[in-house]
Amino acid sequence: MALRNIIEIDEAKCDGCGNCVTDCAEAALQIVNGKAKLIKEIYCDGLGACLGACPTGALKVVQRESAPFDEKATEKHMEEVKKMKETPCGCPGTKTVDFSGQSSMQAAGHGAAETTPELTNWPIQLKLMATTAPYLNNADLLLAADCTAFSTVNFHGRFIKGKKVIIGCPKLDDAQFYLEKLTEIFRTNEIKSLSVVRMEVPCCGGLSFIAKKAIEASGKAIPYSEVIIGIKGETKSEGMTPLIPKLQSVG
Repeated sequence: MALRNIIEIDEAKCDGCGNCVTDCAEAALQIVNGKAKLIKEIYCDGLGACLGACPTGALKVVQRESAPFDEKATEKHMEEVKKMKETPCGCPGTKTVDFSGQSSMQAAGHGAAETTPELTNWPIQLKLMATTAPYLNNADLLLAADCTAFSTVNFHGRFIKGKKVIIGCPKLDDAQFYLEKLTEIFRTNEIKSLSVVRMEVPCCGGLSFIAKKAIEASGKAIPYSEVIIGIKGETKSEGMTPLIPKLQSVG
């Protein structure tokens, strides 16, 4: 044990947004049961790169007795995390399918009186989607928080129509994985635009944060728009923001 700087998390202030996880280069932080956690002291270098990402002030660097930072163990940990993120589950449900050329009504078996489904790609969960899926190239993308489709009337007609869909939850999933995978999708495909639809709750703001960071890291200028949905299904705000990447931040 040694006296050194190390991150401290105030769980009472933490809202589980996951921004700190994204900014921790050593993958020392994870969201566990809705709160940020330091998974191992030896992975934290104590430099505090994660501090600026926290919207609630839940993080601070303190000096206390701790196991020393282990650079080799951290590098191994980061490699293991990366491999886990890239390993497909092998489930048949992850097979890439683009059915945009089919009739939505016939594909879904819906009657004429029902609302026409607009989904044209599978899978839609970011964890399961291949970064090289053909339908991603030259696509207008919709990145939607899981809860939005259940909170909004006419979600298909309003948000999905004409777009390829990606869904996720920044609070319950690995924010760093989201950042890395979205960055790779943006780098390897020509994306026409990115629309983010998220809930008004603070933790869901992590999805917007991750999307913008991924665009910046990709080095591309991708038109970005965002809609925030209230917990009662109402639209809180919407707008479009053209993003110019900061090339010095790429990597």
